[in-house]
Amino acid sequence: MLKLSVVVPFYNVQTYAPDALKSLELNARDDFEFLLVDDCSTDGTPELLERAARELPGAVLLRHERNGGLATARNTGLDAARGEYVTFLDGDDWLAPGHLARTLAAIEALSCDFVRNDHVQVTGRSRTVQRVPYGPQLVAGDPRSGILPASRATSVDYPYAWAGMYHRRLLDRGLLHFTDGLRTAEDRPWIWRLHRGAESFAAVGLPGIFYRRGVATSLTQIKDERQLDFIRAFDQVLADTAEDRESDRLLPKAVRTYCAIIAHHIGTIERYEPAVAKKLRSMSTAALGRMPQDVLDRALNSMDADRAGVLRRLRRRPARAGAAL
Repeated sequence: MLKLSVVVPFYNVQTYAPDALKSLELNARDDFEFLLVDDCSTDGTPELLERAARELPGAVLLRHERNGGLATARNTGLDAARGEYVTFLDGDDWLAPGHLARTLAAIEALSCDFVRNDHVQVTGRSRTVQRVPYGPQLVAGDPRSGILPASRATSVDYPYAWAGMYHRRLLDRGLLHFTDGLRTAEDRPWIWRLHRGAESFAAVGLPGIFYRRGVATSLTQIKDERQLDFIRAFDQVLADTAEDRESDRLLPKAVRTYCAIIAHHIGTIERYEPAVAKKLRSMSTAALGRMPQDVLDRALNSMDADRAGVLRRLRRRPARAGAAL
């Protein structure tokens, strides 16, 4: 068995793909494979990946006949992965030389199901280290301890799939696949399921991932209807958490996070196309109506006045037929 599989989806990132591919070359080992998933790119990305498949040690090129989105592309890579461990990289980001080997050494030394990395956020010429919001470092613990409290950022609020490494037993147990077709927030149900279902994890620092913000083709920058998939993603978080053995303890965190994300999107609603903005309002109202109302009341009472006010106004709006995803 190979030691590590790295799943790397690409979609129309010809400007940035050379950096990602060069960083993989600087991390290559004989027992590593790089699963390059072309999600039906229409620019020069396919040619770059074809050359990488010939020249990059360990590269395996996988192609989609039609664009399926990031979650589906990651699943294609996971289905082909042969490594004892798995990790991810996005096609517009890059790694520091030797980062994969250092993270692999950390997870093997800790003998845990998965580890979480810090990362470097890159916005233009600015670089800022972003830390995993979890206190203990290099100590294996219960992943459920990374979910609470509801009142502050915790490990489930740091959902980036590429900011970590995962033992194959999680893949075999069905904990690493994403919800097919989710165009945004695909990491949210994934990270919650991981923290509820795995047995051990650790935060290891090692900020060797460079995450590019403000990329014009990124869905974080494109305010069309695909952004509304965050509602489907968080509906899944709530549904899964409601079935958990500790649902009473965990639901307040899930509801409060969902509310915060709705408030964020409503707060930037002027950036959406008018028809999408209208749909965002109606879908958000319907989402609030689907939440456990007693838990929602407590969540709103715990939030700052501005966000709580936005959400209470949405809650009072009449729900429209067909607002649910």
